[in-house]
Amino acid sequence: MRRKEPRRSHVEISAEILRIARRGAIRTRIVYGANLNFHILRKYVKNLCREGLVEFDGELVKTTEKGERYLERYYSLKQIGGSLVV
Repeated sequence: MRRKEPRRSHVEISAEILRIARRGAIRTRIVYGANLNFHILRKYVKNLCREGLVEFDGELVKTTEKGERYLERYYSLKQIGGSLVV
């Protein structure tokens, strides 16, 4: 029996989208890179855009400066969390 991967949180999925879109990416690239479907991606991109974390440059989705700060904090917290002993 194969062990299932735990589900990703909203924060993890958002960070993955922002990471892929750093230099600009078409939606198809984000769907495959983040292992999402187009329906879910549309919801996330809409929310990320509303929060000012991504913007559109023609067909490309691009991470904004605010999105870069989000990623920096996300990776910083992830690193700290990995070193915590429970």
